[in-house]
Amino acid sequence: MNIIARDIPPRAAWALEQGGVHPLLARLYAARGIRALEELDDALARLLPPAGLLGVREAAVLLADAIAQDLRMVIVADYDCDGATACAVGVRGLRLLGARHVDYLVPDRVADGYGLTPSIARRVKERGADLLITVDNGIASVDGVAEAQALGLSVLVTDHHLPGPVLPTPDAMVNPNQPGCTFESKSIAGVGVMFYVLMALRTELRERGAFDKASQPKLEPLLPLVALGTVADVVRLDSNNRRLVAQGLKRIRAGFMQPGIQALFTAAGRKSHEATTFDFGFALGPRINAAGRLADMTLGIECLLTDDPVRALELARLLDTINRERREIEGGMREQALIMAEGLCADGITPPPAISVFDADFHEGVVGIVASRIKDKLHRPTFVFAASSAPGKEHELKGSGRSIPGFHLRDALDLVAKRHPGVLLKFGGHAMAAGCTVARDQFDTFERAFAQVAQEWLDAATLTRRIETDGPLAPEYCRADLVDTLHREVWGQGFAPPTFSEEVEIVSQRLVGEGKNHLSLKLMHQGRPVDGIWFGHTDQLPARVTLAFRLDVNEWKGERRVQFLVEGAQSPAS
Repeated sequence: MNIIARDIPPRAAWALEQGGVHPLLARLYAARGIRALEELDDALARLLPPAGLLGVREAAVLLADAIAQDLRMVIVADYDCDGATACAVGVRGLRLLGARHVDYLVPDRVADGYGLTPSIARRVKERGADLLITVDNGIASVDGVAEAQALGLSVLVTDHHLPGPVLPTPDAMVNPNQPGCTFESKSIAGVGVMFYVLMALRTELRERGAFDKASQPKLEPLLPLVALGTVADVVRLDSNNRRLVAQGLKRIRAGFMQPGIQALFTAAGRKSHEATTFDFGFALGPRINAAGRLADMTLGIECLLTDDPVRALELARLLDTINRERREIEGGMREQALIMAEGLCADGITPPPAISVFDADFHEGVVGIVASRIKDKLHRPTFVFAASSAPGKEHELKGSGRSIPGFHLRDALDLVAKRHPGVLLKFGGHAMAAGCTVARDQFDTFERAFAQVAQEWLDAATLTRRIETDGPLAPEYCRADLVDTLHREVWGQGFAPPTFSEEVEIVSQRLVGEGKNHLSLKLMHQGRPVDGIWFGHTDQLPARVTLAFRLDVNEWKGERRVQFLVEGAQSPAS
């Protein structure tokens, strides 16, 4: 492990500080590429204009015509948090803008698989729909779009995933990653794309005289949903995404949110008036995702759609129960998968350049989480496979992969598919996360082929885990109120939460937790005592060690004290 301090451009930090930014925040922002105060302006007026999205005008016209003709619309959503929030934004937003017949359908992870398939298109038709709208999927649904159109449906695709070699031909398509689209925020989430489509639709309706600027429906109440889906999907928080998230957080903290979001905060034991991006990523998002993994994502979507607080709380508590079950399943799978992964280490220590594991008892709804855990522990691109539970698909394995910086997972799958035709039945995804389906008897071929690509693409430096930090923490900043200030800011993928590093003295250490799998620490930080904890770590540390750590506040009997959340360690000499 290498702990490396980020470069902090002194001029940028100074300029931000002169503009009134707290000195610590100025330093953190400068290290993340912020050069001017206006880049921190999260006003809605500074959002990228919808017109920059290829196809958004055609989408707006298609939807406006459908509203004018009182057509029936059905949204086909993905079964993760981004898909659920995008669906809720779509249903709520279209109804707000005058659509009277808006329904949704979410594929079953097991029975249907991902995206708009021909069978899903037929089910949409059976519901009496005139217009099919995809959210967070569709760019790869060539056959599904064709089937929908053959059935007489109009089709609007809204998506953010990377396209394959062949594109569908819907009536309109909005995806910043489709060829020819110059929209700057390529990392916008599916929920963000749908929100942008609604903004364009409102403009189109305004131009048609449905309302004027003063009387037009407000879309801002949808921003809490947009913020939740954006963070939960772990997309890169570029300046545009940060603005969307910041606006959503402001509304939640002020008490303005959908009953389902408030209910999820309650079920998770979190305070909505103190909402942070960490709440989205580690409390609300997992509870929504659990429905898609183990049950039916309809539960998650209904929680976000209902305006009845009592019903919302009922659904949120059900989602909490499902999430507890998910954690139990995940725990057992993680242990087994880790044993299998460690068994691949030739010398008992060094993992191969890529890891693929399969067990007949694995649950396909949890493979992505387990892949993420193994990737985090071993710092290798990882795929975890489970047998398909879909009728007639027993011979197939469904895999979910997670990657490390410097290894584009979807591109790797594309190369495997080219080198070994027929091994991958289907695949798709992003640089850091992807999914695929392989025939059971082809798993060994996939494992070897995937490892071979990793062997060719990855060098020793990339395979060494690096933790980028913001360097030492001045003792005057080690305060609970300042930690609160840091937590209120927008952090996430591509705009990393503050992590500090420096040499400390270990005063005492002991294992804690039910399974004795967390290391509790008493530290001396620049001559001051501080508590620390390293979750999931059991190895003892030397008396002096360089730690990488995040800041948190531990509240006990009314006293709030700063504690260090340890992320990594290396000897001071290394």
